[in-house]
Amino acid sequence: MSGRHWNKRSLLNLFEMPLFEVVHRAYVVHKKHFNPVEMEYCSLLNIKTGGCPEDCSYCPQSVHYKTELKPEKLFDHEKVIECAKEAKKNGAKRFCMGAAWRSPPKKGFEQVLELVQAVKSLGLETCVTLGLLNASQASDLKEAGLDYYNHNIDTSEQFYPSIIKTRTYQDRLDTIKNVIDSGINVCCGGILGLGETRDDRIDMLLQLKKFPEAPKSIPINKLIPLKGTPLEKMEELDHFEFIKTIAITRIMFPQSMIRLSAGREQMSDEFQAWCFMSGANSIFIGDVLLTAPNPSAQKDCELMNKLGLKPPLK
Repeated sequence: MSGRHWNKRSLLNLFEMPLFEVVHRAYVVHKKHFNPVEMEYCSLLNIKTGGCPEDCSYCPQSVHYKTELKPEKLFDHEKVIECAKEAKKNGAKRFCMGAAWRSPPKKGFEQVLELVQAVKSLGLETCVTLGLLNASQASDLKEAGLDYYNHNIDTSEQFYPSIIKTRTYQDRLDTIKNVIDSGINVCCGGILGLGETRDDRIDMLLQLKKFPEAPKSIPINKLIPLKGTPLEKMEELDHFEFIKTIAITRIMFPQSMIRLSAGREQMSDEFQAWCFMSGANSIFIGDVLLTAPNPSAQKDCELMNKLGLKPPLK
């Protein structure tokens, strides 16, 4: 099924299947390509908080909204490295650094390049998310040793203007092209529960399928309605629809890491377990995910033990 040509009709057929059937298909695909008891741990640090000129409706870091978040300057080098060491100690395979920029400024970008080299020297995979990148910046990151660049498409092209108006969908695709052309691995996924339709979720997955090669890492985020943002009162997406989307992502992208990302703090153990059964095989560890709460290390450890999941052997 993974080698077939995907279109809206074939994906709609999957969404219309009984939950157990689509989850079963996803688990078969997952088990074929991965050890089903292995869970990849990644860590994400917000190295520059707030003050972002973009108007992403879900994000408290935007200057357009009145939230409780206080802007902070770029973290100093030593603080970031200490966080990276702690992440490695807790079992993280990859250390991701995020900065609330539309695109990286010259001085800040130079500091990020140094951080990438330093984190890489610790024996961790490196990932950054810095906003829009031009070809030269992507090339510089590759030269510094960056393994992954995260730049989510968030949703479908048609729904995107309802969520973000300060940059276009094409802006995002151009950045992803620059990352691909530089030889950096792409980390790209979306957010579920923005108010989008099932068709929008289908179109988002089809867009990911249009890339020259499948993203090595696909984060699937569950909207956290944060106070002060336009989406603070958004109704929660049906849990079974979320699980089906995870399962269909696994079926479409049999060899990609699928990361259950933002929103886990609001998920029950059972909800998360269904997502893992459906093919999600990566999580972020750490108490905070950018600006939102994330399950504690102890809570994650207890859940993984209950489910018999463990980090891959080195």
